[in-house]
Amino acid sequence: MEITFVLWLIAVALVFLGVAGLILPALPGPPLLFVGFLLAAWADDFAYVGLKTIVVLALLTVLTYGVDLWATMFGVKRFGASKRAIIGALAGLIVGIFVGFPGVLFGPFIGAMIGELLAQRGLHASGSVQLVVGGRRTGGAGF
Repeated sequence: MEITFVLWLIAVALVFLGVAGLILPALPGPPLLFVGFLLAAWADDFAYVGLKTIVVLALLTVLTYGVDLWATMFGVKRFGASKRAIIGALAGLIVGIFVGFPGVLFGPFIGAMIGELLAQRGLHASGSVQLVVGGRRTGGAGF
């Protein structure tokens, strides 16, 4: 199989995952889209997409991802989480990235619960904090 064809297959798969990630809170949509577009440009030896376009796409990806994280933290705070829960959720997300898909999915929740427990709000309060993931309210665990 030719390497260009393989790069195109991977690029298309990443773009589809990125589009799904714009809707599903467990997938990081903007970074997946960027990597997919970068691979597609690389597959064509950057014949149609130049360095300026790649830099602009990278900046937009960082901006979009930053705004998404900020909105998530603002939403979590709005629905009753303590600062320690927000820090725990962010730490859980970072650690979860290295664990794989289950880590990305459950890491922020586990981190937020640990943060609430460290804030001495008790198991009931830490389980019932409303989680906002990707700007969407998911509800508490209801302990």
